[in-house]
Amino acid sequence: MIRIMTTNYDALIEKVVAAAGGWRALGRALGIKYQAIQTWKKIPAERVLAIEHATGIPRQQLRPDLYGEYKPQRAKRLAKEV
Repeated sequence: MIRIMTTNYDALIEKVVAAAGGWRALGRALGIKYQAIQTWKKIPAERVLAIEHATGIPRQQLRPDLYGEYKPQRAKRLAKEV
């Protein structure tokens, strides 16, 4: 099946699903059915931290409207400080 990417969200959700190891793996990691994930129009705020934990994708990339723009240089600097 070929899926055409039409929005940034489509690309983001594909990245999340791939990082989790597939739709079912993501559903298991979140404790929900994978079909529920396929209905999302955007990543729900209450799922952002669980998805970040399951995939390693920073919350700023998942929901920049809630957590601000992701800046890789700042993340690298903060990691060095720890």
